[in-house]
Amino acid sequence: MRTPLLRFSATPLRRRLGGALGTSLLAGALLVGASTAPAIAAPAAVASPGAAASAAELPPDGDSVASPPGANDWNCRPGAAHPDPVVLVHGTFANRYENWLALSPLLKGLGYCVFALDYGTVPGVTSSGSGLLLPIGGLGPVPDSAAQLGRFVDLVLKATGAGKVDIVGHSQGGMLPNYYLKFLGGAAKVGRMVGLAPSNHGTTLDGITKLAPYFPGVADLIYTVCQSCRDQAVGSDFNRVMASRPDTVPGVRYTVVSTVYDEVVTPWRTQFLNGPAVDNEVLQDHCPVTLAEHVAIAFSPTALHLVTNALDPAHATPVFCG
Repeated sequence: MRTPLLRFSATPLRRRLGGALGTSLLAGALLVGASTAPAIAAPAAVASPGAAASAAELPPDGDSVASPPGANDWNCRPGAAHPDPVVLVHGTFANRYENWLALSPLLKGLGYCVFALDYGTVPGVTSSGSGLLLPIGGLGPVPDSAAQLGRFVDLVLKATGAGKVDIVGHSQGGMLPNYYLKFLGGAAKVGRMVGLAPSNHGTTLDGITKLAPYFPGVADLIYTVCQSCRDQAVGSDFNRVMASRPDTVPGVRYTVVSTVYDEVVTPWRTQFLNGPAVDNEVLQDHCPVTLAEHVAIAFSPTALHLVTNALDPAHATPVFCG
């Protein structure tokens, strides 16, 4: 039996996309949508699957933010119960420490080797939403961040000796691994992909992108900080490239966990993936009373229980409602 999930509050961490800074920046950044986005082309060639990054290129323990509890023990060796290490990918305007304060120690306690990276950071952009002065990431172009994820996965595989990893991501972090899987050779290195409120097909942010013609200057200014915001807008060049191939790739098992109260990736049903190896889960189908929205889903006991079931379906247990 699994250890029951603990009850905890998400309120200290609502600084990310759902917080005042994150929501205002993302809203402004999405105003232009696709109209001013630079063209994004699919990569002409897939990177060599066996190429591992050096520590100098991407330090194993990261180079900007402390690791969340339980993550980035580079001496961890997966056991037979959980042979695939888990790589955690944070969302836009977030970082690995704040995004994974709940899930990382939970997975570690269940016996997983857990790793978390920071990606898409811009020097000088910080946040104090948790009471600490921490850089925020997820701001760079999604293809660049997906390549960074690929280098990190190579480091994890090299350090642990594992054949594959499983990936869990939140928001942009639940979507950008799909670019890695589709275009950068990641499918050979990933067994399971779990997305919490992922921006899989872009977002309208409740229709705000339709106001783009009225505020092009403001959006262009914000895009100098958050290029990934432009990529995540419905109709962007990036999303057209993503749509040029099927939602899923053979050999990977996908799980999407969404909430009907998502106010950032909208409409929320666009988070779902289509494919033969996909489980699209709605939080309220398992816990009708939960009010968890886009940010809180990363700290919802029900959502995290769905994650642990997705990572280990052979030992899945009835989902806790809380």
